[in-house]
Amino acid sequence: MGGAAFFGLETFDPGPEPTIPLEHEMRLRLGEHSFVVRHTPGHSPGHVIFIEEQAGVAFCGDLIFQSGIGRFDLPGGDEDLLMKSIQDHVLVLGDAMRLLPGHGPETTVGAERRTNPFLTGTAWE
Repeated sequence: MGGAAFFGLETFDPGPEPTIPLEHEMRLRLGEHSFVVRHTPGHSPGHVIFIEEQAGVAFCGDLIFQSGIGRFDLPGGDEDLLMKSIQDHVLVLGDAMRLLPGHGPETTVGAERRTNPFLTGTAWE
């Protein structure tokens, strides 16, 4: 069952096809901002995050949330890869780095390092 059917939708416009392939460590410019692309599989095989180092912000999609992590139970998801992506590409950022998830409130790397139950090991207690 596709994502649209799961929510009772018969059709779904996927939007335009990508015009450039995103590659790990690629730099993208948007006006005066420069974003680094990081490949972060786990929620989905091709998941990426965009980090704007000068502004101190990372657009993380559904990789990590305030006090939570992305789903990995959908097709292509992988819990081990998701946790590795968070370890290798989020927790290495400074504690003050703002994390803007795909939905929900923003947070910071430091707040998640200290309180996120999936990172502190208390989620399954």
